[in-house]
Amino acid sequence: QVQLIESGGGLVQAGGSLRLSCTASGQTVSNYRLAWFRRAPGKEREFVASIEWIGTTTYGTRSLKDRFTISRDNADNTMYLQMNNLKPEDTAVYYCAAAAPPTMAYATWGQGTQVTVSS
Repeated sequence: QVQLIESGGGLVQAGGSLRLSCTASGQTVSNYRLAWFRRAPGKEREFVASIEWIGTTTYGTRSLKDRFTISRDNADNTMYLQMNNLKPEDTAVYYCAAAAPPTMAYATWGQGTQVTVSS
């Protein structure tokens, strides 16, 4: 059974950068679709970005695509989210998720890491 653990969250000032990591254990996720989601208190979960096993990426919005970069290292069973030019509206708990073939449903989630961006 796959377990996901996020790390790298913290408090940064607007305009700063942060890199999140998501490490999978229990099973290789090399053939999984991996994704980052985020949720602010009182708001719906928002899709941030995803990455396929071959490296194809998708971002939820233009703003996210312009400022964030999702990547993965299959050898380390780890996914990353490099976040640049952070804005206060990026403040949220960030979750990683994994979708296994063939259904590609996001059935495995991490516990989340808090990102707080001060103005």
